[in-house]
Amino acid sequence: MQVKTFTGSSSGDVLAQVKAEMGPDAVILGNRTYRKNGVICHEITAGVERQTRAPASAEGDSFSGWGEWRKEWLQIKEQLFALMKPAIQMSRLTPRQRVALEYLQREGVSDVVSLELYKRLLAAPGSSILECLSEMVHIKAFSLTDWPQHIQMVVGPFGSGKTSTALRFALLLRKLTPGIRLAFINTDCLRGNGRILLRHWAELSNFIYLEAADAEAMHTILSKAAGLDLILIDTQGLAQGQNLPQILKNLGLMTEDIAIHLTLAPFANPVQIHEFLNRYKTGLPTSLVWTKLDEAVSFGNIVNVSYEAELPISALSFAGELQESLCPATEPLVWRLVFKRQIPGH
Repeated sequence: MQVKTFTGSSSGDVLAQVKAEMGPDAVILGNRTYRKNGVICHEITAGVERQTRAPASAEGDSFSGWGEWRKEWLQIKEQLFALMKPAIQMSRLTPRQRVALEYLQREGVSDVVSLELYKRLLAAPGSSILECLSEMVHIKAFSLTDWPQHIQMVVGPFGSGKTSTALRFALLLRKLTPGIRLAFINTDCLRGNGRILLRHWAELSNFIYLEAADAEAMHTILSKAAGLDLILIDTQGLAQGQNLPQILKNLGLMTEDIAIHLTLAPFANPVQIHEFLNRYKTGLPTSLVWTKLDEAVSFGNIVNVSYEAELPISALSFAGELQESLCPATEPLVWRLVFKRQIPGH
């Protein structure tokens, strides 16, 4: 669906604009009347379904069996690691190293990570497993210093806590930097729940709330918000066949002054997470925000994904409340979570 907002001096004028540009099949999604500089303005948001063709594969029909091929490859990989496991001689490790590695395997750390850890421990006799893990899993705490980009975009699959994370980022920054001038931009103008939540809490917290469904609206908003300290963009989840570079292009956000924060829950299965990483891969500065930690029973997946994606962990999110439920990631917090199941704040 193509969505656009029209404004004018009267509702009749705005409806005429909608009909002229979007045709008789346009659906009115929302309307409001407000006063600007003493003048009454009428605003209508309308949408219309467009017939689109599915994007052709770069290789024609050669990838029509991609799902089946990938399933077979995963099975082959599991068999290869099953053959390699007997070659891992735990007796060559110190008792402390062996106990730690066995614990990680019980917590769901993958065979790939276990084998890499084993090799690193053998190559550096006497080293601790935390030293090796810190070389494999990078941490870059969310802050204006470490993430100085003017635009911070929160992305992730449906239900991963994108909107809540964006709000928690804003509340954290206000606590650390009182007086910060910040605006939210919501790009998901069709789904009600997250949109209502974001707008409600933004208004309660005295943050600016704006909406942009296309490149034209985004360009207008960013031009007006250029003097603000930070822009936080909340996005929609991506359906199968979509990817984040397409969304960035559609919104006119192909800029270097943007950081991406990918929200993921630690209990998603490996195949699904691998698909998510492919959908949200952009080449722009990107971090992982682990959400819903209070709903998980083990945290080995945090190590797996961070190692596979080669992305730093920026924040840990937990509990249902918005206040005091997100922490910038640090090595002590992450490793206490993985080894002791100790959730920050608990």
